[in-house]
Amino acid sequence: MKLCPWVSRRARGTAGYPFGVTLRLYDTASRSVRDFVPREPGRVGIYLCGLTVQSGPHIGHLRSGVNYDVLRRWLLHSGFEVTYVRNVTDIDDKILDKAVEQGRPFWSIAYANELLLGSAYRALGVLPPTYEPRATGHIPEILELIGELIERGHAYPAEDGSGDVYFDVLSYPEYGALSGQRVEAMEASADAPGRGKRDPRDFALWKGAKPDEPADAYWPGPWGRGRPGWHIECSAMCRRYLGAEFDIHGGGLDLVFPHHENEVAQSRAAGHGFARYWVHHGLLNLGAAKMSKSLGNVLNVDAVVALGVRPVELRYYLLAPHYRSTIDYSEAALREAAAGYQRVEGFVQRATEAAGRAGAAQAVPTAGGDAGVGASMLPGEFTEAMDDDLNTPRAIAVIHEAVRTGNAALSGGQDVAETLAQVRAMLAVLGLDPLDPQWSEERPGDLRSTVDALVELALRQRSLARERKDWAAADAVRDELKHAGVIVEDTPHGPRWSVADGR
Repeated sequence: MKLCPWVSRRARGTAGYPFGVTLRLYDTASRSVRDFVPREPGRVGIYLCGLTVQSGPHIGHLRSGVNYDVLRRWLLHSGFEVTYVRNVTDIDDKILDKAVEQGRPFWSIAYANELLLGSAYRALGVLPPTYEPRATGHIPEILELIGELIERGHAYPAEDGSGDVYFDVLSYPEYGALSGQRVEAMEASADAPGRGKRDPRDFALWKGAKPDEPADAYWPGPWGRGRPGWHIECSAMCRRYLGAEFDIHGGGLDLVFPHHENEVAQSRAAGHGFARYWVHHGLLNLGAAKMSKSLGNVLNVDAVVALGVRPVELRYYLLAPHYRSTIDYSEAALREAAAGYQRVEGFVQRATEAAGRAGAAQAVPTAGGDAGVGASMLPGEFTEAMDDDLNTPRAIAVIHEAVRTGNAALSGGQDVAETLAQVRAMLAVLGLDPLDPQWSEERPGDLRSTVDALVELALRQRSLARERKDWAAADAVRDELKHAGVIVEDTPHGPRWSVADGR
């Protein structure tokens, strides 16, 4: 495969885009790949359903953050101004159950887990959202929206005096269109007891107070003290931060029904245009089952790092498959991905030494993927892959082909500054540039830092042996490192080591 020369995206402008080729995204609502045309030229509004923070995040949750981080970076690269909203559900049945079980305030459980989530996102290089609203911080907006739905005849207070308020599913003819279901085939909604419902499929907008739940988990409302249902919070926060209509709504495939179906129903029943595109990512399975906190089959970032896999390698593992595909987790696949990233990283490090720091720094975009000189000089095949529904497997294949070309050039003593800049520009768009301070700064306690230190100690011993012409001792050090999976290469700049494939 011959890499395309760098071509300025500014020179290839397309209608609706500040720069470059049209992005196409798979839209769940239309069940097709569609040209992405923003509601407002040059601006994109994205809402991603965040986590319910009843416990800390696992890597299945983090796939969501990484995948939409790549979408956001690509839009930034393409010249858009992006408003990115990722909510936190900090009140929910499961959170309240834990509060009762542990004898702790519900908000302390939610906040502790929110901090863990933020730490995990930062570890994987996920850019912070423009806004990260909490459900409990938007009770007025939620009450206002519920009132509008009642006035329009799409919602009703329960007649049993419980304080519950329900959405009338049969009042909205398009209910089921997003998930492709027929109302008559649906089961009863399980998000609230059936008390006071007109139809078992109706879902809760407002949940009246219950004696067995924490007393501080409720707010005054026109229908009595209560708390928001799960679905209404997102509709209210979308309108608050992105307006009545916005571009992209994201989340996992497991949210299509009932969560997103209910969101679109209540928002459009209130007269809002709501999301123009629905972008859903595939799930991450552990064995035969979806990775789930309720099933207890979870892995978090710390568990992965304990395996000797760095956060940047985990990010590579999570974004290397297509975002709509299912990932069947295995430790072998994780280690294979880590080795793949290390091959790319090794080239960047070697080429940086050969090109010099000044040459290596040219044409590289910022960590945020902002459009600019470097971001406008990507290989055509990489750009086409990313514009093709964020085809990261093909984009990464372009990176590896460039690395193979670069390694061959290094072996032949040829100049590699241009190839290096090309590779780093592609990696920066994906948030994977090894020389980004996010990844290049050593972090105390990282297993990789410990390994680095031990290998460097062995290499110093080898260098001392070579200085005193003790070739047998020097060869012994090299052979022991090779036996441990560390390949040593002598270069004009000194010895360089890398991990052998398969390690």
